[in-house]
Amino acid sequence: MGRLSRLFPTASIGAYLIAMAILATLPLLAFVIFLLWQLERSEYEALRQETAQDAQTIGRNFERELEDMETTLRLLGGAAELATGDLQSFHKRVASSLSGGSLYVLLADAQGNQKLNTRVAFGAPLKRMTDISTLESVLASGEIEASGIFFGATSRQWVFNLILPLSPPASASGAALVLTQNAGDLVSLTATDILPPAWSAAVIDVDNKVIVSSGPENIPSGGDFPGHLVELMVGSNQSAVTLHDGHETMLGYARVGDWPWRVAIWGPVSTAQASLANTWQNLIYGSIALLAVSLGIVLVAAHQLRYSIRQIAHVAERIGRGEIVSPEMTKITEANQVAIALSNASFDRAQAEERVHFILQELVHRTKNILSLVQAMLRQLARGTDSVDELQKAVSGRLSGLAQSIEALAQQQWGGIPLSKVIELQLSAVVGSMGRIETRGEDLLANANAVQNLGLVFYELATNSVKYGALSVPEGRVLIEWTFLDGEEGTKRLQLRWVESGGPPVVKPSRQGFGTTVVERHAAAAFSGKVVMEFEDSGLHWTLTAPLSAIENPLVHGEL
Repeated sequence: MGRLSRLFPTASIGAYLIAMAILATLPLLAFVIFLLWQLERSEYEALRQETAQDAQTIGRNFERELEDMETTLRLLGGAAELATGDLQSFHKRVASSLSGGSLYVLLADAQGNQKLNTRVAFGAPLKRMTDISTLESVLASGEIEASGIFFGATSRQWVFNLILPLSPPASASGAALVLTQNAGDLVSLTATDILPPAWSAAVIDVDNKVIVSSGPENIPSGGDFPGHLVELMVGSNQSAVTLHDGHETMLGYARVGDWPWRVAIWGPVSTAQASLANTWQNLIYGSIALLAVSLGIVLVAAHQLRYSIRQIAHVAERIGRGEIVSPEMTKITEANQVAIALSNASFDRAQAEERVHFILQELVHRTKNILSLVQAMLRQLARGTDSVDELQKAVSGRLSGLAQSIEALAQQQWGGIPLSKVIELQLSAVVGSMGRIETRGEDLLANANAVQNLGLVFYELATNSVKYGALSVPEGRVLIEWTFLDGEEGTKRLQLRWVESGGPPVVKPSRQGFGTTVVERHAAAAFSGKVVMEFEDSGLHWTLTAPLSAIENPLVHGEL
């Protein structure tokens, strides 16, 4: 982390926040641009597929129209009037059934001479057919064929034919039956409602002449289909793209079933993807606006941060001078937390200093007490000991126990130690194990005075038991229990008992030594209580009854 931090320059919070805003915004914009690019590619491929499908849809519409015409033509070719040569009746019936539509029927001989035409009255003079080439092809193949677009001599408009060669007996009346259709009447089949805006559709014949067209370009019937688009129409059904006049044009085309016609739809790619172009434009404008707003917010935030940090720095300077400060509230939650922490630290520092002074004073006081206690111990032990070695041994053991109590208190900053810990501390030092010692009672926090004096008492009781009492034999046991009693005027008292069992018979000592003085007279005086010692056959019973306040740390209940 240290090496990485060296890569960053020293700069203000505002500069870092601006850099963060830019670094956070640019990857997001890059990702959005990537997604839009992928979307544009997908939309482009989808447009190609849809263009080819739309061309096939229009092609199927024309295929059904031609199939309907073919069915009509075959039905008319089997008319009885043709077999009998009653052309007038045939003309009348067909003209009546096709009235109101755009289909007309012609009957022609092998040379293309019209024998009847339902466009005009029966018997009216008729010209030779315009579409001779298709007639000749039909008579040669014997199959129905569709012509290309041509300008009709009789209709005086652009039409196309569907020609059926007649077979006996109908061939007696003519060589072929022709169903002619006005091309302009089929413009609805090329409706561009399903196409993108500014797109066109057309049906073209085998000579690339437009049969019918619709859309903005709307090439008139009989006109030539654009050559640059014809060159792209390779295969039956497909879509292609070309650049024309600087604009990208997409073309979709399809065959009209088995007929020699093709359907083409075309138009600019830009109009089909106008919504995507608008999205790109909105993205650019939105990105600029977002970046500008982000930078504005960052500058305001940087100003607020600088102000908050300066306030906190001022608080820290006051703490350094030793002042107790109140928290400086800002608009930044984390800065407020730091301010509160600094304020608490100033109070804690003051309290810590007071605590240090208190501990020093307490240490001086305790040191005087300990020295007084040691002096009294030495005087008492010296009276009952003739040997220097015995005196040294007696003093050493007791000073060791006292030192353990003092060390434990120091670790707790003279705040007291649990009573059970005091018992374990002294007895384990003398006995070595708590396996034969049982403790009972609700634990309490003993104050510093109680820890030292109870430590001396338990040390003497344990030493005596190891030498003469229950702990001198393997089967001996010691029970230490304490209970709380109700005293006078609502005060609480503590009764602490040492009960030995399973040891050798107990004999009351003939003289009072240092140990007896500690466990009896010193204990009663130290706790302003009463001590009872009973030398029962089962073992020593020692009982201390004293005010609870003399033993328990007053801070447990919030007392001073």
